This record gives sequence, structure tokens and C-alpha cells, in this order.
Amino acid sequence: MTWTVAPEPADSPAALALWRAYYTEVSDRWYLLHEGRRTDPDELEREIATESGAGLVPPRGLLLVARYGGEPAGSAGIRLSPDGTGAELTRVFLYEGMRGRGGAALLVRSAEEAARVRGARRMILDTRSDLVEARALYARLGYAETEPHNQDPYAEHWFAKQLA
Repeated sequence: MTWTVAPEPADSPAALALWRAYYTEVSDRWYLLHEGRRTDPDELEREIATESGAGLVPPRGLLLVARYGGEPAGSAGIRLSPDGTGAELTRVFLYEGMRGRGGAALLVRSAEEAARVRGARRMILDTRSDLVEARALYARLGYAETEPHNQDPYAEHWFAKQLA
């Protein structure tokens, strides 16, 4: 089996399924940690619908979908800064059964290359403390923790990496 990574519309069936799985996992992890319960189903549906992926469309954004053996397995998105010299990495996700096979690193590197080709010289991202796997991945790929670059109420760690 081999990996492939390619741009895909944020509203494609594969992208929507990956977004649902991503949001469900990170939301459930937060609620289980902080409130001892899973996400309320109505809240989950509302939030999934609210975050349409509209910021992940060209020319200012891009959604990449990884496939393993031809089947959708993960995603990563980029959003270019208004001046085009920076990019934000977002929605890095692999289905649980696909983890540990090199797909996450491939997705991040593909997102970095896509941002670089579009003129970005720096990639930023944020994540939470409980997403220890993500923090370890970013550190392993050369991202360094930085000062906060946004006011996201769920962001607890901010990272950056020079691309050029």
C-alpha cells in the first residue's frame, strides 16, 4: 500500500467525512478531559456545519487529502496570510487506523511544500495540550514553540517553522 496526497475541494464527500471525524475526535477529547463526557450530538452537528472549510479554498487556502491504497485516510489544510508570506497549518488529521504509517509527516510536508510554492516563507499553527501526538509530530518535523499568534480559546501551544 502506498500514500498519495492531493488537493481536494473542502466540500467533497471524502473531505467532509474527514472533517467530521477530525472534529468529533478533538471535541470528544476536550469534553472527556474537562467534563467527563462526549460532545453533545446537537452541538457537534452545529459546529461541524459552522466550520465549512470555506477558508481552505484557492487562492488563499488549500485542503490536502491523503489516501492510503486509494482510500481517504487523512487531511491537512493551509491558509495563506493576507500578504502571502506566511501560512497557517490546520486540520491535520488521520483516521485512527491509519496512524503510525508515516501519513501525518507526509501530510505536513505536503502542506509545507504547497505553502512554499504559493510564496509562504513561514508556517504557523496552534494546538492544545491534550493533543500530545500532534505536538510531538510538529516538534519532530522542526516546528518550534512560539508566542501566541491568535486568541483561539482552545489554543494552548503555538508553533512556527521557516519554510524558505
